[in-house]
Amino acid sequence: MNRIKGKTVLVTGASAGIGEACALAFADFGADLILTARRVDRLEALRDEIETESEVHVRIAGLDVRDFEAVRAFVAGLEAEGVEIDILVNNAGLSRGLESIQSGDPEGWDEMIDTNVKGLLYVSRCVLPGMVERNRGHVVNIGSIAGRQVYPKGNVYNASKFAVRAINEGMNLDLFGTDIRVSSIDPGLVETEFSLVRFHGDEDRAEKVYQGYKPLQPEDIADAVCYVVNAPPHVDIVEMMILPTDQRNAYMVYKQGQ
Repeated sequence: MNRIKGKTVLVTGASAGIGEACALAFADFGADLILTARRVDRLEALRDEIETESEVHVRIAGLDVRDFEAVRAFVAGLEAEGVEIDILVNNAGLSRGLESIQSGDPEGWDEMIDTNVKGLLYVSRCVLPGMVERNRGHVVNIGSIAGRQVYPKGNVYNASKFAVRAINEGMNLDLFGTDIRVSSIDPGLVETEFSLVRFHGDEDRAEKVYQGYKPLQPEDIADAVCYVVNAPPHVDIVEMMILPTDQRNAYMVYKQGQ
């Protein structure tokens, strides 16, 4: 059964990777889309692709989730137009570096915390009041296995994703007594631009992360997002951890030839 068709979905960080895959998957279900990211040119290409292949309506906006005033103005503008967000996918996130705390880059720490934690909070803070007023909606937070297990030199990124897991739990508690559902999808290794961003554009180092085994693909996570959203209204899938078969925890990955 398709319980997604006709709903309006806001996806942050939709210009690539998991966010882009979620946009395409929701379009296949017939949902109208609001896609945000900082790279507007990629959003334009994605919008054109979706609208060429389907009849859903796609809005795009350049938005930095770290800027609370920008987020508030964006959501207020949607509300002024009568747009009701049924599903929020808090996907925008990143990692910077892989160093010990004693040699880490404070700028990278700020970027991770501001995006992964505060950005998720800012968007949720602006979207949730409308959901509460209507007494319906679903928030999907894209977490990580890094929010369940700390791995060497993951430190601040791990902390940011542990925070996402705590916020997911807290959000569920705060929405007690409403019909709003909250879910966290926590992937292991997914082949996206994640490592390229983490290693500041070092393509060789980023590619090695995904060699010797079959990592998850963005579409795998988008399938999971749609699954939890498409569950019956009385079913709230609070957490889901997804790993490639070759990965068994945050730092155990079976790589052939290694």
